[in-house]
Amino acid sequence: MNKREHFLSDRLANFIADSSFDDLPHEVVEKAKRHLLDTLGAALAGARTEPARAARSAMDSTGDDIVWGTSRRAHARDAAFINGVAAHALELDDSGGCDHSGAVVVPAVFAALGRVGRPVSGRALLHAIVLGYDTARRVLEACGGYSAHNARGWHSTMTCGVFGAAAASARVLGLDARGIGAALGHAASFAGGLWGFIHDGSQTKRLHSGRAAEGGLTAALLAAQGLSGATRVFEDVWGGFLRTFAPDSGNPEALVAELGANWKIMRCSIKPHACCRSIHSALDALIELTSGGPVAHVRVRLSEFVHGMCGGREPVNLASAQMSMPYALAAAVVFGNAGIDAFVGRARGDERVASMMHRIVLEPDASLADLDEPEVTVTYADGTVRSLQATIPLGDPRRPLDDPQLLTKYRSLAADVIGNDAADLLAHAVLNVEACADANMLERLLVGRTGSYEIEIS
Repeated sequence: MNKREHFLSDRLANFIADSSFDDLPHEVVEKAKRHLLDTLGAALAGARTEPARAARSAMDSTGDDIVWGTSRRAHARDAAFINGVAAHALELDDSGGCDHSGAVVVPAVFAALGRVGRPVSGRALLHAIVLGYDTARRVLEACGGYSAHNARGWHSTMTCGVFGAAAASARVLGLDARGIGAALGHAASFAGGLWGFIHDGSQTKRLHSGRAAEGGLTAALLAAQGLSGATRVFEDVWGGFLRTFAPDSGNPEALVAELGANWKIMRCSIKPHACCRSIHSALDALIELTSGGPVAHVRVRLSEFVHGMCGGREPVNLASAQMSMPYALAAAVVFGNAGIDAFVGRARGDERVASMMHRIVLEPDASLADLDEPEVTVTYADGTVRSLQATIPLGDPRRPLDDPQLLTKYRSLAADVIGNDAADLLAHAVLNVEACADANMLERLLVGRTGSYEIEIS
C-alpha cells in the first residue's frame, strides 16, 4: 500500500501524488507561466554575478545538466545549486511564496528532468512547479507566516523552500505518495538558513536559494532510491520541524488547509525593482512623488520589522545595497528608477546618491504591523510637503505587471546572455509550455553565448 493518512506529511504527500494538471484553474496555469519566464530571465542575468561565478567554481563537476547562461554542464545536484544561486543573485526573482519560490523550485525541477530517462511534458513541468510553490508556502504558513518565522532569524527561502523543491522534484521523478512523503521527511533535515547576512552585507543570502534547490532535489533523489524519510516531521514531537523552527508560532493545520482550492502561487509577486520586496512600496510612492519637483528631504514611516531588515546605510556591495531602503530610495531619486543599474558598483559610488542618502530619514513606528507598507513624505526644494503610502506595490498579484512590462523586464535580463533570437524563442516556448511534448527543449535555449557570462555584474 503506497498511501498513508496518519500524519500531516502523509496528507500533503497524498495530495501532491494525486493532483492532476487538469485540476489547475486557468488563472493558476497562466500565472505559473509568467513566474517561470520571470525566474529564467532573472537566472540568466544572475549567471553574470560574482556569487554565480563562485558557485560554478565550487561545484566543479561535469554532467548533463545545463548551467544556465553559460556553455557549461554539471551534475544535476550541482546544476540545481548553481542555477538557484543565479536566479536569486540579482534580487529580481519573485517573492511572496517561501519567500523566493521561483529561484528554489524552478532550478530543482529542471535538474530533475534529466534524471527521469523519458520526455516530461510541459504540462507536467508546469504542474510540478505549481505544486512546489504550493508546498513551500504552506510550510511557511504552518510556521506562522513570514514575519513570525523570519523574525526568529530563519530565512524562509531556504528553511521552507527546500520542501517546495523536494515536492516538485519528487513529482517530476514520478514518485508515489509514500516516496513523496519520504522526500518531505528528508527535506526537513536539510532545512536551514539564517538572516545573519543582513548585518554585514555578506553574500550568503544568494546561496540560500541554491542550497534549497539542491537539498530538495537530493531529498527526492534519495527517496526515489527507496530511502525512508521521517513521517512525523510536522507533528508536535521532539525533532519535528515546527517544534524546532517555529516553537511559538506554529500552525500545523495551515499545511493542509484548502488543499487544491487555495493555490499559493496566486499570492506571489513579480518584482519590478531590483531590491528587497519590503522596499518596493516605498519606492513606488517615492517615484510618484518625485514628479512634483526637486526633492530636498525624504522621511519614511515604517514598521520596526522592516526597519530592522532594510534600515542599513552601508551599501558596501550589491547585496547590501539591495537590502538598504535608504540606498534604494536615494538611487531612485538620482536615477529615476530602481533597476539593477541603480545598484551596481558605479551607481553605488555616485556622490549624488551618497548626498541624497543623508537626506533620507527612517522613522520606525511601533503601531505599524510587521508587513504594513511604509508611508513616504517628501519635502521639495520649494518647501512643499507631500505624503503617499502605496498600499499595493507594483508587481503584487493585485497590481500585476502587464504583459509588455513583464516581457520588457525579461528581455532586459535574458537577451544579452543568450541573444535576442534565443530570448524570443524561450519566451514563446514558456508562454505556451503546456503544448510542449518534451520540457527539456526549454533548457536547451538557456545556453549562454560564448563569453557572455564573463561580463560580471557586481
